[in-house]
Amino acid sequence: MCCLGSAAGFGLGPIFAKGAYALGATVPVALAGRFTMAAALLWLLVLLRARRTGRRPTLGPSRVLLTVVGLGAVGYAAQAAFYYGSLTRVDASLAALLVYVYPGLVVLLALFLGRERPTRRRLTALACSALGLVLLLGSAGTGPVDGPGVLLVLGAAVCYSLYLTVTAGLPPDLDPVLVAAVITTAAAGTLITLGAASGTLHAPRPSAWLWLLGLAVVATVVPIAALYVGIRSLGAPTAAILSCVEPAVAVLSAAVFYGERLTPVQFLGGAIVLTAVAVLQLRRRRPPSAASAPAPELVPVGECRGRESRSDGHATDRAPSGR
Repeated sequence: MCCLGSAAGFGLGPIFAKGAYALGATVPVALAGRFTMAAALLWLLVLLRARRTGRRPTLGPSRVLLTVVGLGAVGYAAQAAFYYGSLTRVDASLAALLVYVYPGLVVLLALFLGRERPTRRRLTALACSALGLVLLLGSAGTGPVDGPGVLLVLGAAVCYSLYLTVTAGLPPDLDPVLVAAVITTAAAGTLITLGAASGTLHAPRPSAWLWLLGLAVVATVVPIAALYVGIRSLGAPTAAILSCVEPAVAVLSAAVFYGERLTPVQFLGGAIVLTAVAVLQLRRRRPPSAASAPAPELVPVGECRGRESRSDGHATDRAPSGR
C-alpha cells in the first residue's frame, strides 16, 4: 500500500501544478514553492529521526555532499523545470506517459558505459519503449501535439536518466531521507535564483498557495516517505513495478479535473511504454551458485524510485524523490 500510495501521490503532481498555474503561479514560482516547502518538511523529518535514533545525520566525505548538492542544484532542478514547464504546453496525461521513456534511457546509458550487457530482455524492452514513444506522439484528440512541449518532456526524461545514472554511483549506505532533503534544498536554491534573475517570481493569487502546498506535501514529501517505507517492506524491484501506477493516476486525474483525453492509439502507446518499464524491472531468477556472481542489473525506478543497484547486482538504498 505504501508503494501504491507513493506512486499515486507523485501522479497527482501535475494536477496540483496546473491548478496553481491557473491562479497565476509561474513555473519558477510553483517549483520554488514546492521545493522550499518540501525541503523544510524533509529537514524536520531528518531531525526527528536523528533525535529518535540518537545519531547525527551525515553524508560522509565532502565529495559525496558536493555530488548530492550537484544532483539537486543541476540535475533535479533541470528535470523538474523541463517536466513542469511542459505542463503549460501539453496535457498532463501525455506528459506523464512520455516521461516514462527514462528507464529505457537509463539502460542505454548503462550499456554505453559498460555497466550492463545487451541482453535480449533489455533490447526487447528498449524496442517496446521506442514503439510506445512513436504511438504516443501521434495526433492528440484535440489537435496536433505541441512540439516544444514534447521536447520539454523528453528533455526531462534525459535529465532524469542522467540524474539516476549519477545517483547509482553514490555510496549504498546513505540515509535516503537526508539525501532527499539536501537534493530538494539545492533544487530550491537553483530555481529561486533563476526565477529572481529572470524576473518570473511573481506572487500568484493567495489561493494558488493551497495548490502549491498540495504539490509540496501530497505530491512530494508524503510519497517520498511512503516510498521509503514501501521499499523497506517489499524491496526495490516490486516497488519499481508498482511505480507504474503513477502515470495511470496522472491520466485518470487529468481526465477528472481537466477533461483531458488520450486517443486510443496514445493509450496503446502508453501501455507499451509501461510494459517496457515493467520488463526492465523483472529479474531473471537463477539458482544460487558459489562459483558465479549474479549478473549485473540496474533497477531504474521512478522519481528516484528509491534504489539503484550496485555492479554486483544487489540493490542498494537511494534517495527517493518526486518528479
